[in-house]
Amino acid sequence: MSAEEKRKAVMGIYHKTKSVYTEKEIVALITKAGVNSNTAGDINQNLVDDGLVDMQKIGGTKYYWSFPGKKDRELQVKYEATLTAIESTKSSFNEAKAKLADVKRGREEDDDGNRMKKLAKIDEMKKAKAALENELEKLKENDPQALADLRKEMRFCTESANRWTDNLFQCKSYLVKKRGMSKKEAGQLVGISSDFDYPPEM
Repeated sequence: MSAEEKRKAVMGIYHKTKSVYTEKEIVALITKAGVNSNTAGDINQNLVDDGLVDMQKIGGTKYYWSFPGKKDRELQVKYEATLTAIESTKSSFNEAKAKLADVKRGREEDDDGNRMKKLAKIDEMKKAKAALENELEKLKENDPQALADLRKEMRFCTESANRWTDNLFQCKSYLVKKRGMSKKEAGQLVGISSDFDYPPEM
């Protein structure tokens, strides 16, 4: 007897008698039906695991049963759920179809093919706009106002640099004339090197 035949034999016991059994009782009936007693309990448990046989433990005893109508009811529920899903899908499809028709309305191609020409023209104009914007960005670099601002900032930086340079040489002059330092020592103290960009030493 194959494994499938054994399963069918066990299900036949349940469906024929329509009774509830303890584990000991069902194993005895399965063995009587020609299934090896060593595998009877395993086959019954496999049917429980597959949801074909119901099991309830009350106290220390397990009770097993399976009625013919259970599978039919499960199939009926599954069938009804499938029908509901199909109807829902049909509804969604019809809504999407209607929206697509709305979107397409007014975009139909005319006999002269003008719509395609207009779309091509729009695409061409978009490219031209992008090229002009790119050129504008480049021209901004030479904007008279931007150049004027830059010149003003450069003048400010130059004046600041000259002012600090003057201050350094004034400090050096003070150290040489008032403190008696050598020019070299004074230059090192205020950080003036030999290649400092300034007129010859005082």
